[in-house]
Amino acid sequence: MTVFGSGSSGNCYLLDDGQSQLMIEAGLSYKKVAPKMNFDFNRVRALLISHEHQDHAKHAKEFAEHSQAVILASKGTLKGMQGKGWNTDFRFLPLANRSSVTIGSFTIQAFSVEHDAIEPLGFLITSGKDRLLYVTDSCFVKYKFKNVTQMMVEMNYSKDVLDEEVEQGVDTAKFLRNRIYSSHFEMQNSLEFIKSNMSKALQQVILIHVSSTNADPELFKSRTQRLTGVPVYLANELKV
Repeated sequence: MTVFGSGSSGNCYLLDDGQSQLMIEAGLSYKKVAPKMNFDFNRVRALLISHEHQDHAKHAKEFAEHSQAVILASKGTLKGMQGKGWNTDFRFLPLANRSSVTIGSFTIQAFSVEHDAIEPLGFLITSGKDRLLYVTDSCFVKYKFKNVTQMMVEMNYSKDVLDEEVEQGVDTAKFLRNRIYSSHFEMQNSLEFIKSNMSKALQQVILIHVSSTNADPELFKSRTQRLTGVPVYLANELKV
């Protein structure tokens, strides 16, 4: 798994099982990502977009134009992208809640999450014996999954850090606090989600979309390691 970017400045990841490649999110430009892939997108079979916000979907069209990748997202995400110059006839395969599709060597199951977007999704991605659970921007996920081997889960903010910024009079914190509370995983919410999906099969956890201002990354990492007993990484530690 390769991290090109994770956070509000742009999200983009690459999965490679040795046969096929799968991109997740298009919040970074093709110009930034392509050199890190040696301009080789021949094995990229699909691009998953969780929702239409710019830090996840802004550059989807660029990647579609430079590859044969099918864009996988919900109909609501497509609707949200229409106003951004997206051509709806362009290799787009809509995913519904609890639907599955096999692309190359990957099987992707989509599921609904809670976020301030039109129809946001999370993904359970299977290849061989590997089962990767991907949940980004969300404040709640009602589903549980068995035999997950890897997790990429948002741990966006610490309530204590955010509340302290508000008390100190940071205007952006005051403005954003209510939205963040209702649209992103706080540390404790994320830990509870991870716990509910843990099993003996779990091999590693990657914490994604960690806030640059309202988080305590080292605390996030240590708490997750203590809970799971497996290697835990902050996504930006893996960034190329």
